[in-house]
Amino acid sequence: MYCPFCSAPDTRVIDSRLANDGAQVRRRRECVSCNERFTTYESAELNMPRIVKQDGSRMPFKEEKLCAGVMRALEKRPVSTEQIDAAINSITHQLLAAGEREVSSAKIGNLVMEQLLALDHVAYIRFASVYLDFTDVNAFRDAIEKIEKSKATKKKKP
Repeated sequence: MYCPFCSAPDTRVIDSRLANDGAQVRRRRECVSCNERFTTYESAELNMPRIVKQDGSRMPFKEEKLCAGVMRALEKRPVSTEQIDAAINSITHQLLAAGEREVSSAKIGNLVMEQLLALDHVAYIRFASVYLDFTDVNAFRDAIEKIEKSKATKKKKP
């Protein structure tokens, strides 16, 4: 790595530590020429799949859009930031683990709905009403019945 102070091509690593909950490596470096010290951060470069929209168009995955949709559904709900971050990380991890180059927007919507169902039932209904395009009260009733069924199956499991 080039020194940012004198542009010398030779630097050495003095110290390495995990940073950002293990997602990055923080390295303290020293220039062999000018002896100045600086810090670098190393992280994995992950290739997220492209999103195939309902109209067939393709666009790059944007975590900001995913976060915005989840946050909108969870607005004014008693869910911690850590829980939200964990849900978003779970969704992105599932997308990466699938190993596909393209993923339908419907699949992402279903992943979001699974996470919201586990986090907060009101947020699940909010998201589902937009995502599934509820047209009448019966659609809301069906979604609420799905929640009731999921509660019943959770109670039956030891």
